[in-house]
Amino acid sequence: MLIFDIKRYAINDGPGIRTTIFMKGCPLRCVWCHNPESWSAEPQVLFKQSKCIRCGTCNEPGFTVDDCPTTARELCGRKYTMDELMAEIEKERDIMEDSGGGVTLCGGEPLMHPDDALAILRELKRRGFHRTVDTALYARPEVVDVVAAECELLLVDLKLMDSEKHRRYTGVGNELILENIRRVAMAGKDFRIRIPLIEGINADEANIEATAQFLQSLYSPLSQGGAGGGSVHLLPYHDVGKDKHRRMMPPTPYNPEGFPMAVPSEETLRRCRQLLEAHGLQVVIGG
Repeated sequence: MLIFDIKRYAINDGPGIRTTIFMKGCPLRCVWCHNPESWSAEPQVLFKQSKCIRCGTCNEPGFTVDDCPTTARELCGRKYTMDELMAEIEKERDIMEDSGGGVTLCGGEPLMHPDDALAILRELKRRGFHRTVDTALYARPEVVDVVAAECELLLVDLKLMDSEKHRRYTGVGNELILENIRRVAMAGKDFRIRIPLIEGINADEANIEATAQFLQSLYSPLSQGGAGGGSVHLLPYHDVGKDKHRRMMPPTPYNPEGFPMAVPSEETLRRCRQLLEAHGLQVVIGG
């Protein structure tokens, strides 16, 4: 299993204090993505120019990234055995248990690697950890079913309701995503919807109203779902991905088509919140 980061003491990836495992590889190419190093399912070399002392070590025969004396070059993506990964997770067991936390699988897209994701989730269950999966649900329905059955909570990204706009900004349409969200709701699975809110992309009234109507239908008595309690988390946009694109080797462009993207204003956040709450949804800013 290829992991590109392990984040300890995470407080925004599910209940309590958590350890978040970032799996490498993603089928989406969101123009605002703050983890572009997660896109490829293969290890990659990253370069941080501010750490480089121009010592020339990287030009020597047989150089590997481990030879860089300042870690200006580092390998993104490491293969872990199950025992190695669990040893890392177990380091914070007491903190996670005391806070009502657990472990979150993130990415990239964990559902892109269903065999590895399921193996991790089942081992976490055997060890008694609360399990959360952070996903866009862009996966085959049968994969969604089996992964959902092996975790206590799903954090589901919902970016845009219009499929053509979704394709323009993420590289894929949203029909499969919406189908899978309905599927999770019908199964009565505990889930939270998370919307990366971006001025100029999806914070307009038409998209938020369409989103509210879609989500309201999920939590209606007819859906037999609603285990998530109608919880919607608005995640204000940030551009931390710019620096990460510069660190790729070779560097890749951030938002290459120059789409207008901005942090939502307080007024925009208030308007979006009111629109969603008018449909009976519980709205949280952040997390």
